[in-house]
Amino acid sequence: MTLSRRALLTAGAVGVLSACTPPEPRTRATEPSSAPSPSPSSYAVPTTSASAPAPVSTAPTTTPAAPTARAAVVRRYQAVRPTQFGLTVPGVINRLPSAGVALTFDACGGPGGAQYDGALIKTLRDLRTPATLFLNARWIEANPAIFRDLAADPLFDIANHGTRHLPLSVAGRSAYGIAGTRDAGEVYDEIAGNHELLTRALGRPPAFFRSGTAHYDDVATKIVAELGEQVIGFDVNADSGARASLPQITRAMAGVRPGSIVIAHMNRPGGATAQGMAAALPPLLAAGTRFVHLR
Repeated sequence: MTLSRRALLTAGAVGVLSACTPPEPRTRATEPSSAPSPSPSSYAVPTTSASAPAPVSTAPTTTPAAPTARAAVVRRYQAVRPTQFGLTVPGVINRLPSAGVALTFDACGGPGGAQYDGALIKTLRDLRTPATLFLNARWIEANPAIFRDLAADPLFDIANHGTRHLPLSVAGRSAYGIAGTRDAGEVYDEIAGNHELLTRALGRPPAFFRSGTAHYDDVATKIVAELGEQVIGFDVNADSGARASLPQITRAMAGVRPGSIVIAHMNRPGGATAQGMAAALPPLLAAGTRFVHLR
């Protein structure tokens, strides 16, 4: 599938994309960092009984890797050096190939990032507007009942926002002051931990992935594909990490065009995201904008 990419918003707007408090500082150990992260089974999220839609058509067709595949991924990529790092590297989809518009909302988890914007979700439900929700493992662990409610609602598709909310890099690149994964093993852990959690809870594997900060290198995106997920970026930054004002959000949403992927946040109820969407969505719907899931 050929997908076009457009330039993103200005560096100033994108520079505040990450709305969540950085994860706890990690010691830069001198020994190899190939040891696995804590087992995904430590995340105690009861499995929902709701039926889930079939895997989406835009996702990679590869079978998600089993935990035993970690060593193979490390061997395959440990000597591969990335050539690009950022928001628009190869392997990232920033626009849809159709006329629909995809709303996506991140829930980042961790200290300061585990809240829930119920007013935003109510607006989406009241307007019957579908959205794809990128949920971090820590946010799911902190909000199990809310997670089950969202997963059971066909209005929402659930996607993978990583295990620890880290920029995805095999070389330790950072974004917005958040240290990224340091090697192929940590890339695998960041994807696979939440992948396994969501697969158990949803009864199917997630089809889409977005890293913490939405930054990647071009080797890390290949590892995402090997685990059976597609990296999703954006071309409209609606709430600048849930720090944008109401006028800023409505202006950003005025830039939505057929094929746009919108990024905003659903874990900052103190921000203006809910108000902004409540103001921006009705005119777009009245103008005939068709909102769709990524699938």
